[in-house]
Amino acid sequence: MSGQRELFGGAITTTLPTTLIDASDFRQVPDTQEVYLSPTSGISIIVEVLQSVSATDLKEAAGQHFDALAHDNDAKSQSVNETFDLPNDSNGTTPNPVVLYGTQTVQKFNSAAADEVRILLALYRVPDKNVDLVLSMNVPMTSTDGGAVSEDDWGTARDVFNAAARSLRIVDYGLFA
Repeated sequence: MSGQRELFGGAITTTLPTTLIDASDFRQVPDTQEVYLSPTSGISIIVEVLQSVSATDLKEAAGQHFDALAHDNDAKSQSVNETFDLPNDSNGTTPNPVVLYGTQTVQKFNSAAADEVRILLALYRVPDKNVDLVLSMNVPMTSTDGGAVSEDDWGTARDVFNAAARSLRIVDYGLFA
């Protein structure tokens, strides 16, 4: 079951499964992020307020954020599978996102084997605030720590992500002041 979640004190809202755990309940999360974790797998969902990257083409900008994520994850390999525009039916109150689906091979915790992680990323550009709002979901398909999901679960995760990306609303642009 899903419901509307208030992020950043209600400045942003989106639809997420009610079973997700707010990571800030048990660990430090930067003020620029909201992080939610699946209680049954290694899936995580992150909403992050970032400075806009240099690319003016939004698909290219989404790729730059994907590359930055791969760098932060120390990914051994990465590939972009698809990039597309996703209408959000907000009547212009929130920018339509550009969505990127990709894969990264990430070696965690000095493990001998690398994990395959599918990355779903939605970029909302707020040009007058020089902000890129990034919604991302990490879906481990293979995992050394037991958090991997099946292909069926991947389909469900993708549906959850698309619903979150389509429903995300920026309610208070003062968040980006």
